[in-house]
Amino acid sequence: MNISVIIIIAISLISIAGFSQPELIYKYQFNAWQIKHRKEYLRLISHGFFHGSWMHLLINMFVLFSFGRAVIHYFMISLPGNSNILFLFFFFSAIVISSLYSYIKEKNNYNYNAIGASGAVSAVVFASILYDPFGIIYLYFIPVPGIVLGIGYLIYSRIMGQKNMDNIGHDAHFWGAVYGFLFPVVLNPSLLGHFANELLSIF
Repeated sequence: MNISVIIIIAISLISIAGFSQPELIYKYQFNAWQIKHRKEYLRLISHGFFHGSWMHLLINMFVLFSFGRAVIHYFMISLPGNSNILFLFFFFSAIVISSLYSYIKEKNNYNYNAIGASGAVSAVVFASILYDPFGIIYLYFIPVPGIVLGIGYLIYSRIMGQKNMDNIGHDAHFWGAVYGFLFPVVLNPSLLGHFANELLSIF
């Protein structure tokens, strides 16, 4: 079974348990104050296994399923080591890394909470954009080149994160996306040259 599917099943089962047991979400959601003052470091990763609604869960898992298989394939042909194990490390580290900015920003805010794997899912999408910047991504059934959607996504996430007007973790989306792009490059710097060549190929 594909490793991304195993991750989807695990996150879905835990999220479904959280729907009926709010105390689980309270205990494991991201809360920077609890992490700092009570040293509950598990929250840095456990929050990625819980979702607040069926729509939240289904969107994240659909995107992970759609892009995860491709990223595992890209890892297999371009990075050292076992691609499945590497993807596991990539995905779960992305949950943590994408939350660090929010931790710094909200560490003294007891009322700030967050759940969901969106930061890690953003990382998976942006890893795929690194490898195939002109691959088509469908946004509400409209075909958009990945690089175009990626730039727009980063700008939107950054602006909305600064405004902090809704209940969406835009900061996690932004930093998860950045991490997803940089992770393969750190392991194989030649991928940056590949990315540049792909961009230049349109001229």
